[in-house]
Amino acid sequence: MQAGLTKGMAVLLGVFILYTSAFGSFEGLIQRAIFLALVICLGLLMFPLGAGKRWRPAGILADLGLAAVSIGACSYVIVNYDEIMNGLPTATYADIALTVGIVLTILEVSRRAIGGIFPVITLSGIAYALLGQYIPGTLGHRGFDVDFVTETLLLGDLGIWGLLVGVASTTIGAFILFGSVLLFTGGGQTFMDLAIRLSGRSPGGAAKIGTVASGLFGTISGSAVANVATTGNFTIPLMKRLGYSPALAGGIEAVASTGGQIAPPVMGAAAFVMAEIIGRSYFDLAKAALLPAFLYYLGCFATIHFIALNRGLRIVPESEMPPWSSVLAPRRIGPIIAAFAALLYGLLTGRSVQSAAFLGVTGLFASYLLLNVRSLPDLRKAIRLIVNSLEDAGRALVMIGVLLAAAQILVSMVNLTGLGVTLSSLIVSLAADSIWLIALVTALVCMVLGMGIPTTAAYVLVAAVLAPALIKVGIEPIVAHMFVFYYATISVITPPVCVAVFVAAGIAQTSWTAVAREACKLGAVTYVIPFMFLAYPGMLASGTWFDIAEAVVSGVVFTMAFALFFGGAQFFASRVLNAAVLLAIAVLSVFPTWYGLGVATLAFVLLWLMRRHRIRVPEPEMAVTGA
Repeated sequence: MQAGLTKGMAVLLGVFILYTSAFGSFEGLIQRAIFLALVICLGLLMFPLGAGKRWRPAGILADLGLAAVSIGACSYVIVNYDEIMNGLPTATYADIALTVGIVLTILEVSRRAIGGIFPVITLSGIAYALLGQYIPGTLGHRGFDVDFVTETLLLGDLGIWGLLVGVASTTIGAFILFGSVLLFTGGGQTFMDLAIRLSGRSPGGAAKIGTVASGLFGTISGSAVANVATTGNFTIPLMKRLGYSPALAGGIEAVASTGGQIAPPVMGAAAFVMAEIIGRSYFDLAKAALLPAFLYYLGCFATIHFIALNRGLRIVPESEMPPWSSVLAPRRIGPIIAAFAALLYGLLTGRSVQSAAFLGVTGLFASYLLLNVRSLPDLRKAIRLIVNSLEDAGRALVMIGVLLAAAQILVSMVNLTGLGVTLSSLIVSLAADSIWLIALVTALVCMVLGMGIPTTAAYVLVAAVLAPALIKVGIEPIVAHMFVFYYATISVITPPVCVAVFVAAGIAQTSWTAVAREACKLGAVTYVIPFMFLAYPGMLASGTWFDIAEAVVSGVVFTMAFALFFGGAQFFASRVLNAAVLLAIAVLSVFPTWYGLGVATLAFVLLWLMRRHRIRVPEPEMAVTGA
């Protein structure tokens, strides 16, 4: 019964997203309240309290109580929508009780779904708002009573029903549905086969398969952990069979999967949140993210390539390569092309993002049915796939929905107390108005705050607290937000709390510290790229074509120099001299001076020519032994 209820609720949530994407959303608070009620109820079913324990009956009662409170609070907002939006409602005891109930329910479902770190941070934000008058020094404030906090959280559109839940219930929901349908209609396997064909026969081919596959998966899943769990179960065992150490295999998968968070179009769902926060279109943000994402994967690819050459790692045998005729068969590639063509058409014709996503889903469904349905059993299979994709989308939205609801509570408290402005002023004063020092402090704090928290929540946290510090010293909002987003993202591979590394280490069956060491080496370029946003406007597709060209040259030279350094490429007899030259090239390429960039580019070209003359690439094909 539990499984049936869960499946039905997940499908209902998927249908809600599909319906509102097709015919338009309800009024703001109504859309968000319905969405949150469905998400909470589904979350309670997916993560039941006391599952498998003797005291599960008590857990059932508790879950029913939490569901009743959340449905009651959401229904209250729907019924009183006009009064809330057009008046200035004053909190009553009933309002306070509903607020306490739904906040605790959101935090409890968040705890079950993603762990206790973020709920604790959110509770700390509420406590900070209520007890600010007792905090000494700069961080103290006048404090707010329970009534005012209730009015902020429940009786307005700046609290629980704010921007983040609005984005989750519309744009993010539509793209999650798009990704689920794409995967369930065979897109996931097609992406994997494409990755194998494109990169399997080059040096380090197994590792490059993971990089390409994770990048392709990242365009639709936007989750580092999901990418590791999905592609890693194939790529990590393959790499180990071909002679890769478990630590290197896990590190490659963790870094490649993390790139899905910064690669358009989904970018871990954070791009949609960012677009709303800074008031830019999603298309602008996706365009700005293209060059940094390219450099990220270029760094991964190149480092893997040089490591493979130095260690003599084997290529993937032809026997394990799917034929091109199968990969590019119309019934497989056709729905993917139709889906992305319809999505792009919707975006380019000025439709809303969720409407464009619905067009993508429609194009995908239509082309899949046309190319794959030839009989009644095929039709039944297609219907099952549609239902399963709706269910998968609903389940995926639970984590994002409760996460962004908790984040919205935290952000509303940060805005209410002015904590973001206070911390920004402290950072600026400590760094003596130096943009580079402010950026360095901000980057370090971002990585700490992002540890153990999913990317979207980490971005929301640092965007509210730290991005204002960069904006305050004259940095453009899109640059500031992309800067903090990158450092919040790479916290998933940065010790000591590196979630993507933990998952990869589990699959590779090795120590997470060894995987983290390899991941930091492979992803080293990403710790510097955000600083290049500040140095080169063209890095985020702003400025003139000359600015963009300068950013491309700088980024490629820096990335390749780092890849050669960490990949172990040798140009000179002295390792110290080798390291010094490569690091000098990397450093000179970062700073925005023609002299430095020119010297770095010339030196890199000379080294590359030297390598072409001295190094020959051995590619012995060897049979794959059993695991």
